[in-house]
Amino acid sequence: MGGTAVVVGGGIGGLAAAIGLRRIGWEVTVVERAATLGDAGAGISLAANGLRALDELGVGKAVRDASRGQYSGGTRTPEGGWLARMDGAVLERAVGTPIMGIPRSTLHRLLRESLPAEALLIGSAAAVGQAGPGTVRVDCGDTVLDADLVVAADGIGSKVRELLFPAHPGPVHSGSTVLRAITEQPVGLRTDFELTWGRGAEFGHIAFHDGRAEWHAVLSLPAGTRFPDPLAELRRRFRTWHDPIPALLDATRPGDVLHHDVNELRTPLPSFAVGRIALLGDAAHAMTPNLGQGACQALEDAVSLAAALSAESTVEAALTRYDAERRPRSQEVARAARQAGRMGQQLSHPLAVALRNTAMRLTPSRAAMRMILRHHAWVPPRLN
Repeated sequence: MGGTAVVVGGGIGGLAAAIGLRRIGWEVTVVERAATLGDAGAGISLAANGLRALDELGVGKAVRDASRGQYSGGTRTPEGGWLARMDGAVLERAVGTPIMGIPRSTLHRLLRESLPAEALLIGSAAAVGQAGPGTVRVDCGDTVLDADLVVAADGIGSKVRELLFPAHPGPVHSGSTVLRAITEQPVGLRTDFELTWGRGAEFGHIAFHDGRAEWHAVLSLPAGTRFPDPLAELRRRFRTWHDPIPALLDATRPGDVLHHDVNELRTPLPSFAVGRIALLGDAAHAMTPNLGQGACQALEDAVSLAAALSAESTVEAALTRYDAERRPRSQEVARAARQAGRMGQQLSHPLAVALRNTAMRLTPSRAAMRMILRHHAWVPPRLN
C-alpha cells in the first residue's frame, strides 16, 4: 500500500516518520511552523531501542558515527559518592550497543538530510480538517494539501490532539523544571555520563565525541519559575556539589542556557489514531525525561507506523494495528518514567532520600540491568 501523507511537525519524531513512510513508497510532506528546523536544544541519549529504530530507517550508522558511547559513569550523591555504577560494556553485550550521546541538533540534521528538500514545508502552520471520504485536508496558509494519511507529530502542545480529543485534559506540569546547555568548549571529564541526586534537585552530564558536554539541572519548582540570571542561580545552588559540576557550569555561556518546565501527558489517551490521523511522539505520549526514553519512543512509533502501513491493505487497518502495538508500550514507559522521577530527583525529605540511596547501593547489578532491558530490548519490525 502506498499513498500521500502529511506529517505535522518537523521534530525528531516527525522527521523519522517521514523517512519511514518514504522507505515504504509513500509521498510525504513535512509541515513545520517554525521558520528554521531543529538546530537548537541541548543533548540527547539514545538507547538500543532508539538506535535500532534508526538502523531500520537507514540512518543508524550516521548517528553512531556522530555519537559517543556511554561506557562509564553512573549515579552519585552531591558529595561525590557512588549510588550505582554504569558499565556500558555489559549493556553492549546484552543489547548490542551502549547508550549513545549526541547533540540534539546533530541528530535532527542527520534526519533532515535523509529527506529531499522539497519534502519539507517550513514556516507554515497546519490546520487539519476532513476533505472528503478517505482524504484529510491540511491547510498550510498559501498551500492546501490533501492526503491519505496525516501524522500528528506536533509535540506536547499538539493542536491536532486537541482537535481529536477535545475533552482530554492535555499536558500537566510534573512538578519539575529543567535548565540545560552544551558547554562552549571541551571539558575534562572522567566519565561519559553521570546523574547526581540531591534533595529536590538533579544534575547530570553527557559527554560528546568532540570533548564538549551537555549538562542538565532539574529542580523541583512550581511551573513558570524563572531566574534573572539562570547560570548564576545554578552556580549558587550547586556550588558545593562534586566535580565536574562547577567546571561544566564555568564552561557554559550564559546565553546558551535553556529553561523549560517539565510537562507530561499524565492522562493516557484512549487511542493514538482517529480515522486517517495518527498521533506520534510527544503528541501521543509526552513523558518526563527520567528514563531518557522520550525520543526513543518517538523513533519506535515512526518505524512501527511505517511497518503497519506496509503490511496492511488499508490505512484504517494499519492505524488500528499501530495503536494496538504502540499505545500499551509507550504508556507503560511513560508511567515508569514518572515513577523514576518521584523516586529520584523529586524526593526531598532527608529520610526518604537516605532510604532511596541505601536501596540503590544494595540493588544487585543484575537486577538493575533487568530494569534497563525492559525498555531497551525492543526489536523493530522490518520495513520491506
